Amino acid sequence: MSQPQVNPPWFVRKDLDGFFGLMIDNLIQLILIVSLCRELIHLPDSYIFGKILPGAAVSILVGNFFYAWQARRLARETGREDVTALPYGINTVSLFAFVFFIMLPIVQETKDPVWAWKVGLVACFLSGVIEIIGAFIAETVRRVTPRAALLSALAGIAITFISMDFTFKIFAQPLVALAPMALIFVACFSHQRLPLGLPGGMVAIAIGTGLGWILGTMNGKALNMSVVLAPPVFAGVSLWEALTHPAFLNYFSVIFPMGIFNVVGSLQNIESAEAAGDRYRTFPSLMANGIGSVVAALFGSVFPTTILHRPPRLEAPRRALGLLRAERNIHQFSLPHRDDPSSARVDSFRGGNRHSPVYRHHHRRAGVSGDAQGACAGGGVRHRSRVGSMGTPDG
Repeated sequence: MSQPQVNPPWFVRKDLDGFFGLMIDNLIQLILIVSLCRELIHLPDSYIFGKILPGAAVSILVGNFFYAWQARRLARETGREDVTALPYGINTVSLFAFVFFIMLPIVQETKDPVWAWKVGLVACFLSGVIEIIGAFIAETVRRVTPRAALLSALAGIAITFISMDFTFKIFAQPLVALAPMALIFVACFSHQRLPLGLPGGMVAIAIGTGLGWILGTMNGKALNMSVVLAPPVFAGVSLWEALTHPAFLNYFSVIFPMGIFNVVGSLQNIESAEAAGDRYRTFPSLMANGIGSVVAALFGSVFPTTILHRPPRLEAPRRALGLLRAERNIHQFSLPHRDDPSSARVDSFRGGNRHSPVYRHHHRRAGVSGDAQGACAGGGVRHRSRVGSMGTPDG
């Protein structure tokens, strides 16, 4: 039986929480880019704010639009309305690798930060090309690799390369950082709504900012800022200049493994999304990922983008709401057995039709109470075939 057609909304109120979680993640990457390029590479601000950040913004924007469209398409194909899109942003591990193992050695050798930026463009471009090539074989790799192997490697990367450094920074300023961290824990694991339904990420930033100013870790210099519109600038000429120079080959030993790492990392995150209930096709997901890195290089960014891991907080609001509404609809449309003497009265009261697709759909599938409970705990859907399309639009 074909899935009923649904028209899921592009945006619902619960998406605000996921938006702030993804925004904070990418904002941290942008702050790291500014600080590392200024302090280590000594790159002029005109390149940081006029080329790198606009190029990164273009790739992030285009990539997230694609993955939002992909999630909407999956919702229509499966008849579900609790689908969560793949998050997309800058690869943290590649960011550090490109700065410390490519750009910094070039600056130390040539004293030319602009040339280091140009070679970084080549590194980002080739990383995207490797991801595009990897898209053709990734599905085969995914089929022959156990899920435990993929997800355990993902967990190890998250702990060693991402969380540990920020954990040390939290305890370096505990009075400022511990309260926002505690709030994030409450928002992610208690599944309780904050007052007025405010997103946990936004409230954590506000509390941390307030504590920073109250406790004196911030000063008036932070208010000295200017707002300048920096549209993306095509950097293909600089990219071609470095690409035709053999000097970049000295750093191919870093570029190639980091490209492979991006492919494997994105593959792990696609597998993680499937474990949570959303099966996305590997080829278009990785192809869009690689194209995003190529676009970033063409517009001045030296940092490749990647599919990010979906934390439970990002997907639980849509999934739990969709499943609970599915359960409500099952109870609303369920009909008693034909041998029940009260069935005629109930049928008349509910206006039910035993031959309707809704009736057949319900009595062919099991209930979803357990799945709804698992989704609320961030565990995703264990049996996606039990949900069907019984939910109603969020909002």
